[in-house]
Amino acid sequence: MELSEYTDLDATGLADLIRSGELHPDEVTRAAVAALHAVQPELNGLVDGPFDRPLDHAADGPFAGVPFAIKDLIIHAAGVPTRSGSRLLGPGVAMPQDTHLMARFRRAGFATLGLTATPELGFNANTEALATGSVRNPWDLDRSPGGSSGGSAALVAARALPVAHGNDGGGSIRIPAAACGLVGLKPSQGRVSPGPDHSDPLRGLGIEFALTRTVRDCAGLLDAVHGHEPGDRYRLPDPVRPYAAEVGAGSRPLRIALHTEPFSGHGPVDRRCIAAAGSVATTLEGLGHHVERAAPEIDAVAFDDANLVAWCSFLADGIDSMCAALGFEAGPDSLEATVRVCAELGRTMRAADIYAAERVFNTTRRAVAAFHQTYDLVLTPTMNVPNTAAGHLDADDDSLDARGWYDHIFSTAGFTALSNATGNPAISLPLGSTEEGWPIGVQLIAPYADESTLVAIAGDLERALPWADRRPPVVAG
Repeated sequence: MELSEYTDLDATGLADLIRSGELHPDEVTRAAVAALHAVQPELNGLVDGPFDRPLDHAADGPFAGVPFAIKDLIIHAAGVPTRSGSRLLGPGVAMPQDTHLMARFRRAGFATLGLTATPELGFNANTEALATGSVRNPWDLDRSPGGSSGGSAALVAARALPVAHGNDGGGSIRIPAAACGLVGLKPSQGRVSPGPDHSDPLRGLGIEFALTRTVRDCAGLLDAVHGHEPGDRYRLPDPVRPYAAEVGAGSRPLRIALHTEPFSGHGPVDRRCIAAAGSVATTLEGLGHHVERAAPEIDAVAFDDANLVAWCSFLADGIDSMCAALGFEAGPDSLEATVRVCAELGRTMRAADIYAAERVFNTTRRAVAAFHQTYDLVLTPTMNVPNTAAGHLDADDDSLDARGWYDHIFSTAGFTALSNATGNPAISLPLGSTEEGWPIGVQLIAPYADESTLVAIAGDLERALPWADRRPPVVAG
């Protein structure tokens, strides 16, 4: 298989050719390994791999033989060392079993070839951990691919992989999707199992899924991996029909709210991001939808305070649990400066602080749910900016306290964290571009558990404003 043929195909296309016998899985794997080796020196998206052979996977799954990688955070594969982007875990700790989602990726047939980079413990909107080095954006090597799923995003955008795993606790799928010109869906809370290690990672804010280049891959992958596992806290209703069927079906006329001011209260917003969202609004009106400016009423200050409590308490618990298991105390040689101060703040929090944060999230969820009684979707820019310069979000900056670091992150990404708190599904689509040629992401948010409407409108926009032929300067082959 020629590398140019491999990079032309999305996961669905590769799976179809493998299933028909036109391609053998081994030749696809060889092409993927060559592609990963070609871009790794410039992008640094992998922290382990490419493996000599893919991890075991089903030969009859819907994506049998399709190359894949998992992010080195939360998810893990049996026997494969994981270190969560941190020096704390040294060369990595191998867990004895798959997480539920990893088992579903195997059953879907994905041929896992490596682990992708993450910032330390995921609390950053770029991907430049001291443990593994800086990941660069294939659209411009002086820019960040975003975070925290930046390693996955860089490799998928460079066409070294058709799809890769990601997770999202405040925008960590959607931010790198926007910065790298990809499709980034954060499903509803409970749609994809976080077990068995977690019930509600990051106090329910953390959601697992993936980054793709096409909407049909996004929908087909969701069909393959969604669903309840025994012991999961949530059990969402199954879709009326497969998500893949929604992509080509076309959406019904929708009432859409356009909003271009950050929910978090942090700004400013780049005029190009505002213009991209406005242009998409015009396209949607041309497709028969009603668009008007509106937004749910959110107490931005209270929301940010609650979000900081959730993040800092999660980091404190995670770090203290790892240190207890490893038998040593973390310090500057094992944790980055902002991670340490966030964990220190988390250790000071009382039960009253945790419950107060949940009261804010409850009020926020109900305000957004009430808003969705009138509006089917909310349309926003994905980020305040198209992307950020490499090094802009330095997690080892010892001049910042916990709130300073939080504000620094969300000054670039004030639109994404809301749907983590509410549990609503949200998707970033590469629907704009800058004069430099960088992609701009536009976000759509749907009511809780309504991925079907989100996937249908994404399919409409992919046809109306196609992006499949756009390639970054750094691309495999």
